[in-house]
Amino acid sequence: MFLDFSYITFSIVSASLFINLLLAAAIIFLERREPTSTWAWILVLFFLPVIGFILYLLFGRKLRKKHLFRWEGRKKIGIDNLVNYQIDAIKEHSLEYRTNDVSQYRDIIYMHLLNNHAVLTQDNKVDIFDDGHEKFDALIHDILCAKTNIHIQYYIFRLDHLGNRILKALIKQAKKGVKVRLLYDEMGSRGVHKRHFKELLAVGGEVEVFFPSILPLINPRMNYRNHRKLVIIDGRVGYIGGFNVGDEYLGLDKKFGYWRDTHLRIEGSAVHPLQTRFLLDWNQASDKKDLEYEDDYFPTITRKGEVGMQIVSSGPDSDWEQIKSGYLKLINIAKKHIYIQTPYFIPDDSFMDAVRIACLSGIDVRIMIPNKPDHMFVYWATYSYVGELIKAGAKIYIYENGFLHTKMVVIDDEACTVGTANIDSRSFKLNFEVNAFIYDRVISRQLGQMFERDMLYCSHLTPARYEFRSRKIKMKESISRLLSPIL
Repeated sequence: MFLDFSYITFSIVSASLFINLLLAAAIIFLERREPTSTWAWILVLFFLPVIGFILYLLFGRKLRKKHLFRWEGRKKIGIDNLVNYQIDAIKEHSLEYRTNDVSQYRDIIYMHLLNNHAVLTQDNKVDIFDDGHEKFDALIHDILCAKTNIHIQYYIFRLDHLGNRILKALIKQAKKGVKVRLLYDEMGSRGVHKRHFKELLAVGGEVEVFFPSILPLINPRMNYRNHRKLVIIDGRVGYIGGFNVGDEYLGLDKKFGYWRDTHLRIEGSAVHPLQTRFLLDWNQASDKKDLEYEDDYFPTITRKGEVGMQIVSSGPDSDWEQIKSGYLKLINIAKKHIYIQTPYFIPDDSFMDAVRIACLSGIDVRIMIPNKPDHMFVYWATYSYVGELIKAGAKIYIYENGFLHTKMVVIDDEACTVGTANIDSRSFKLNFEVNAFIYDRVISRQLGQMFERDMLYCSHLTPARYEFRSRKIKMKESISRLLSPIL
């Protein structure tokens, strides 16, 4: 009996080691990850033989990209033709720029066109929200004014007071014949299920879930989440930014307190790329017939303003990290100052080098992070990276007035980006994200002023303060930084 037990134990251990060897070989020779990520997973596999295998199945497997997003309607709205025209026109120096604000950023515009098919629009009006109450009051008002269709997508959609308030507005409009579609991410919206939307479904609304689990608590695509937050109403009004749907985003969570975030309301031709992004995501999530082109989704847009922008998406379905490339390009072309707000700052070497070079070039680099962790390891890894940049001359500010969730970069009060992508490997490589890149002095200055106002609620992480942090904090930083490639 003892021999049988020993033999079984030996067989299990041998099998697990053999499987780990195969996985390690696959990671090294087939998946061709970055060295830091490769070493991290190899260490996990060999130090935690059985648990490591399970963790790899849940978090480590690469995503199959083929046919992940599909929508034949792209051809009908002419986005691809417009992108090709703009690429050729920039090459030939014949593209018409409506303002000087746009023309001086032709390099980054060209990069996003070539790298992401992100069409340039120059007729937009943009409203900025930095408070949850104002943002959701405006959103619900727009929902109740909808005439034909409402497309709403959030990483987190909680059915608490705020969520039910939005849901009631959607149900009311669906009863009037407005086509309502709601898409949420299963991991972000844990505890929410399609059955909770039965009243909306009963009146003609549709609900889909991004990458649902095959069994409770078992999701082989757990590591790849749709982190986008988009709303498109009648193809004329679009929302994009950092706010999810939940009472905490109104500052009602005692743990986080006031919630500082940034969201944009857009009117103009940029709404069409937002609509396209939603339809691509919807068709991926839906197991029904794909949505096809309808005129109501893409109505003729009258000129609303002069703000130039591109809507840039990124995710594990692409070979290039488009939003990270946009961040880096902005940092590299800044001449006076760079303002960065992010809840998580766990950059790769290329991002660290870009910021460090900017600091050493005499550019005023200011980075603002929260003082409260919503993910402990992520928080201390962030603290470690910003501490390293202090040595190069970056000014680091710790937001003390609640929780800072904004994802924003502003350069020289001339160009900026706001969206869903944090500055970490998860947002750059694993999550599906979307950002608006804006080339406009007025909007950029407004966001810069918001940053400067937020500084009044910050403590300054000075070189002396960071240098004399406790041993306990140093230990937390070291452990968290070691885990940063897989956080």
